[in-house]
Formats: sequence, C-alpha cells, structure tokens
Amino acid sequence: MDGNGRWAKKHFMPRAVGHKRGVEAVRRLVRACEGLGLECLTLYAFSSENWKRPEDEISDLMGLLRHFIKADLPEFIANDVRLKIIGDYKALPDDIVAMLEDALEQTAKGRITLAVALNYGSQQEIARAAAAAAEQGAVTAETITA
Repeated sequence: MDGNGRWAKKHFMPRAVGHKRGVEAVRRLVRACEGLGLECLTLYAFSSENWKRPEDEISDLMGLLRHFIKADLPEFIANDVRLKIIGDYKALPDDIVAMLEDALEQTAKGRITLAVALNYGSQQEIARAAAAAAEQGAVTAETITA
C-alpha cells in the first residue's frame, strides 16, 4: 500500500486523500479475492519506518485504521475473511490494539486470509527471527554465513 501519499501529491491532493483511496483499493481487492480463487492476500499497511513521518500524518493513518476496522469487520465476517496481523501491532495505540484483537478473534475461522503488516519492518523481522532461532538453539554464531 506504499505510495498512496505520493499519488495524492502528484494529483495535487492532500496525502490523507491518497491514504483514503488506498483503503478503498484494499476493499476492492478483498472483495475480489474469492472470485479470483485467492485464499490469502498480504498487505503492507504501516511500516515500522512510518513512525518517522510527521505526527499529523501518523494521526491521520491511525484514524483511518480505526475507521477501517470498524467499517469493514462486519463485511469480513460475512465474507468469511480471516484477519491476520504481522508485525508488532501491540506498539500501536491501545484502542487500536483492542480493536484488532477483537477483529482477530471474530474472524479466526475465516476461509480467506487477509494478512495485514502493521508496524512491520524487514530488519525488525530478521532480528526477531534470529533471536527466536538462537533461543531455540537452532543457530549459533558459527552456523551463520553470508
């Protein structure tokens, strides 16, 4: 979903308009999944790098996320969509964490998986995976190569 703000700027619109258009595109994609035979769709919605954006833009994005969860949860349930979150979503505002956990619970048995990356970054994920592998004894410094 990256590029919505740049798209808006290119079309002489506020970045927030681009983000809203991005959410509309997500809705169309999710609705099309079943007809296309897709069982899983992964969207990168908010990178861990996005925290570096201006505070007002982050606030707009969090507001949009709140609205998306409230507005689209009934449709997810009705259309058998299971929401899955990848990334450190618990670092988001508390009310959003609660909304997401409720949505995860309500959609847990869905047939089509919508995986949304929130507060996700590749470096963060590599570090998390390496720490988990080391904790399990699966890797040592000697077993890591370039």
